[in-house]
Amino acid sequence: MRRLGNVVAPLVLLLILCGIWEGAVRALDVAPYFLPPPSAVLAAVVERAPILLVSAWNTLKMALLGLFFASVVAMVIALVASLHHLLEKAVRPVAIAVQVTPVVALAPLVSIWAGLDHPDRAVIGLSAVVAFFPILSGALTGLKATDRDLERLFRLYDATPLQTLFRLRLPSAAPHIIEGHRVGAGLAVIGAVVAELAAGSGATQGLAWRILEASNRLRTAEMLAAVVVLMLLGLLVHAVLGVVEGRMLRHWRGERR
Repeated sequence: MRRLGNVVAPLVLLLILCGIWEGAVRALDVAPYFLPPPSAVLAAVVERAPILLVSAWNTLKMALLGLFFASVVAMVIALVASLHHLLEKAVRPVAIAVQVTPVVALAPLVSIWAGLDHPDRAVIGLSAVVAFFPILSGALTGLKATDRDLERLFRLYDATPLQTLFRLRLPSAAPHIIEGHRVGAGLAVIGAVVAELAAGSGATQGLAWRILEASNRLRTAEMLAAVVVLMLLGLLVHAVLGVVEGRMLRHWRGERR
């Protein structure tokens, strides 16, 4: 019953908001190019569904590739930095500096460095950049949160630093690492869209390009349709990673159900 309520409550709120939107647009006679009613947006989603689904897959594919590269680099750096506190102190400020730099400011640079003929590389690269810090931060936090008594027990049995890392600290850090990947996945999608917008090229054929294409033609309903699909894509990624997180944590805790 609680799970049903968690699904029904936001849907009811969404329907109420859409009803207010629809009624206000029709009552005030707002021009469709300025703000179309939800019914027009829904019609655009249905009409453009095949193209939007292909574009959504292109955006998702590049975002997942960026997430993969960010995960590999962040985990390697976190594992190495966790072996000595001075390495962590050297790495963390640099990672924070990259994280606080606005994504929009990095997008043109990444597009140039990736090559103007390869906008897909820019999209993947920027996705990796924005997803990097949450994964690194989660891993470092988790690796530092190990039970001190267990660490002393490992030292008592003459465990090497690598044995302690892979048999104690890394398993203990699993919840933080998973949460970092969950946050990074959402940011990777944002990075992919920003990079596509900065590239301004239809070569990637992602959702951002559909937004630009509709914007140039003042087809606001089609723009909002692409935004709706992008929101659904983000919700899908979040939900899938939530399920993966729950199952991995149950496995990590030794729960059967």
